[in-house]
Amino acid sequence: MNFTGEIIVRAPRGQVYAAMEDARFFASCVEGVRDLQEIDSTHYTAVMETRVAYIRFKFDVTVEITRMEQDTLVEAKVEGVPTGIVGRLTGTSRAQLEDRAEGTAILYSMDVALAGKLGALGQPVLKAKAREMEKTFASRMQAAFDRTGATA
Repeated sequence: MNFTGEIIVRAPRGQVYAAMEDARFFASCVEGVRDLQEIDSTHYTAVMETRVAYIRFKFDVTVEITRMEQDTLVEAKVEGVPTGIVGRLTGTSRAQLEDRAEGTAILYSMDVALAGKLGALGQPVLKAKAREMEKTFASRMQAAFDRTGATA
């Protein structure tokens, strides 16, 4: 499944990039992520819990930052194994930052593959959940910049 979108953050690009480099800050903006552990500067583990339709999932997740370009780009590879059911989540993500009149645009794309019972849920349900998570991420990120008084 491919997901693409754009989030506008009312803050300068350098500040948005610095926030995205901060794994703890970034994880705090993603719904259901907890227990983040830094392995090294580009490898992390975490637990992610979410509910899709009527089913609650808990994943043990590993993240590898595969590419970073100062103030411009962050790419990562994500793998997750759900507890309690058979399946696997794998994906890649790309976030490109661009200046806009109203702040910084985060243009993102994710390519996600689900195996096992996860894949059986179907794309429409999973895409709806991804859009819900996008809205939560965007509002949490903007709220964090609003608290610090960042302006574009």
